[in-house]
Amino acid sequence: MDDSFAREIWKVVEPVHAVTYFAPECIEAHKAAGLRGFWMGYFGSRGAPLGPVGPGVIEATFYGFHPARVRRAVPDAWSFAEPQAILRARTEGAARALRRLVPGVDGIAESVVPLLETVVTVADGAGRALFSANRDLPAVDDPVGRLWQATTALREHRGDGHVALLAGEGLDGLQANVLASETAGVPAERLRESRGWSEDEWAAAVEAMTASGLMAADGVTALGREVKARIEARTDELAARPYRALDDPQALVEALSPAARGASEVIRFPNPIGLPRT
Repeated sequence: MDDSFAREIWKVVEPVHAVTYFAPECIEAHKAAGLRGFWMGYFGSRGAPLGPVGPGVIEATFYGFHPARVRRAVPDAWSFAEPQAILRARTEGAARALRRLVPGVDGIAESVVPLLETVVTVADGAGRALFSANRDLPAVDDPVGRLWQATTALREHRGDGHVALLAGEGLDGLQANVLASETAGVPAERLRESRGWSEDEWAAAVEAMTASGLMAADGVTALGREVKARIEARTDELAARPYRALDDPQALVEALSPAARGASEVIRFPNPIGLPRT
């Protein structure tokens, strides 16, 4: 298994996890728990494993979001719903969504959850706050809830590593969005609006990246593409390591693919995650 496997597995792990952002069952579950509006639901539910943290922790771990967007939701989210209540709501909402979207998902969960949980157990949590917080959550009884939770933990494992690499290259959250837009085919307007940045702030980031040689008048430079390729390759390398605990990692991709296809029904393309159609 080479490191490129990590991108294959991401393409089937990410959609299963991402129902929590897009499926109506999940949005309604966050609302029923007490969270108000989409963004409080997003930051509150994704951040709940960390506990009732302040906005600075969310900004640092989520990366790429405008501080003002975060601070309109956190810490107010914790006054509307306790993290433990949010954790229950997000898992139950995701399980309902997956049962609607994925035929036979209970059978899929029965076969793949032991494999996914093996990977979660052996993965290195050092420097990975969101992953480690998710790994420490108690296992739920519902097998589909466990499927969603395992994919969520592994999604955050990859994401935490990716954030560390972006920071290591000297890219702040906004610049990371600009580079992603230029290289991954996600429209700049989609990323800018979803992450809360103004046109002027986006333009200032492009100007700073032009000064550093990553951008030019006609778009991303060869240096910019080299930096992006290096980040993505290293992200794959770090993310692939725990999957080597499996005898046949490719079998996990094949087993999860039907769930990913069904979950993708609620995901828009292109999307801010950068996820391609499954």
